[in-house]
Amino acid sequence: MTQALRLGIAGLGTVGIGVVKIIRRQAALLEARTGRQIEIVAVSARDAKKDRGVNLSGYAWEADPVALARRDDIDVFVELMGGENGTAKASVEAALASGKDVVTANKALLAIHGQSLAEQAEAAGRVIRFEAAVAGGIPVVKALTEGLAGNEIKRVMGVMNGTCNYILTRMQSQGLGYNALFEECAQLGYLEADPNLDVGGIDAAHKLALLASIAFGTKPNFNGIEIEGIEHISLDDISQAADMGYRIKLLGVAQRSARGLVQRMQPCLVPSDSPLGQLEGGTNMVVIEGDAVEQIVLRGPGAGEGPTASAVLGDICDLARGIRIPTFGQPANTLKKAPAARVGLPAPYYLRLSLLDKPGALAKVAAILGDAGVSIDRMRQYGHTDATAPVLIVTHKTTRAALDVALDGFRSTDAVAGEPVALRIEQV
Repeated sequence: MTQALRLGIAGLGTVGIGVVKIIRRQAALLEARTGRQIEIVAVSARDAKKDRGVNLSGYAWEADPVALARRDDIDVFVELMGGENGTAKASVEAALASGKDVVTANKALLAIHGQSLAEQAEAAGRVIRFEAAVAGGIPVVKALTEGLAGNEIKRVMGVMNGTCNYILTRMQSQGLGYNALFEECAQLGYLEADPNLDVGGIDAAHKLALLASIAFGTKPNFNGIEIEGIEHISLDDISQAADMGYRIKLLGVAQRSARGLVQRMQPCLVPSDSPLGQLEGGTNMVVIEGDAVEQIVLRGPGAGEGPTASAVLGDICDLARGIRIPTFGQPANTLKKAPAARVGLPAPYYLRLSLLDKPGALAKVAAILGDAGVSIDRMRQYGHTDATAPVLIVTHKTTRAALDVALDGFRSTDAVAGEPVALRIEQV
C-alpha cells in the first residue's frame, strides 16, 4: 500500500479548521481520488487551549510553527497563518530546507518573497502550491498553469476582493454610503485586521502580482502595481456611472504593453451587461484572455472556510498524486524581470465634474479637453445644486498622460468646483 501523505498544519483559524473538517469528512473520497490516505500528523496555532469546535487531541501539537515545519514525520507543511514576514516566512523556509513541500494560502508572503522562495524550493527539489492564495475557491492558478498552458496570455483581469465588491454593489442596490457600509463590513467580520488591506486594494494587488507572474512568465512584482482603493467612490459616482451604462468595480488588470508589464488595481468602470458588471456581493471573478482560447470567465466564492479550504485540499491532492509543477508554472530561473509600465494602454475614461453656474463654463471644459488631445464621446449634464451643476463625460480612448494634463487644467480653471473624478473604463 502506498504510504499516507502526512501533513503538518500551521494556523487553525477559519481556513485551517476548514481543512481539518474536509480531511475528516472526505477521507475515503480523498483516498479514492489520489490513491493515498491523507492524514494530519501535527498542528500549530497561537492558543492550544482555544475551543475551535473540532477535537484536535489526536494530533501532535507544536507551539512553534518552525518546529512543526522541521518535523521528520510530515511530508507537506500547510501554512495558513498569513503575513508576509515573521513566523510565516521563517516556517516556510524551514520546511523547504527540511525537504518538505509547502501548501499555503498566504498571498502577501508570495507576492513579496515568491521569487526567492520559488528558487529555494526548486533547489531543494520541492514545490510550493498556493491555489487558495488568489481567489478562494476559484481554481484560477490551476487553470493558468495547466488548462491554459498552451496559450499566450493576453490579459488577466478580475474582481479579487469580495469585501470591496460587497461594498460597491450594496452602495448601488441600497443607496448606502461608503462609510455606513464600511462599518457594516466591520460588524460582519468581512474586513482584515488592517482594513486598508481590503478597501485600499492591497489584498487584491497581492493576488494580481501572483496571477501576472504565472500568466506572463515574470518575476512577481508587487511594487510594480498601481494601487488605488475604493475609499473615494461616492454614491454620485455609483448612480451616475449606472446612468451611463456602467458599474464601478475594484478591478485588477495585468497586461503586456510595448513599455513593459501593466499591472493596475483600481476602481474602474465596466459595462453593466458584462460578466464583471453583473457580479454581485462578495463573489470573485477572474477573466483570462489567451490567443487560442480567447476569453474564459471563472466565477465563485473568493473567501470563507469552505471555499478556501477546498482550494487548499486541491493542492494537497495534487501532491498526493505526484503532480509537481514549478511555483509560478515554469522554473524560477526562467522568469523574466518585466519593467513596470506605469502609463498603460489607452482607454476611455469617465469624468465627473462640478461646473460652476456661470456662462461659458462648459465651453471652457471642452476647450481644456481639446487642448490636451482628449476627445468627448458622450456628455450628460444634471440639474443645478448649490450653484454647481454635475457634468459627466465619457471620453474616447486616450492616454493617462493626456488625461492628467486635462485634469490639471480643470483644477486651475474658474469653471470647475472641487476635485474632478476620473475613472478608467475597462473594455470587457
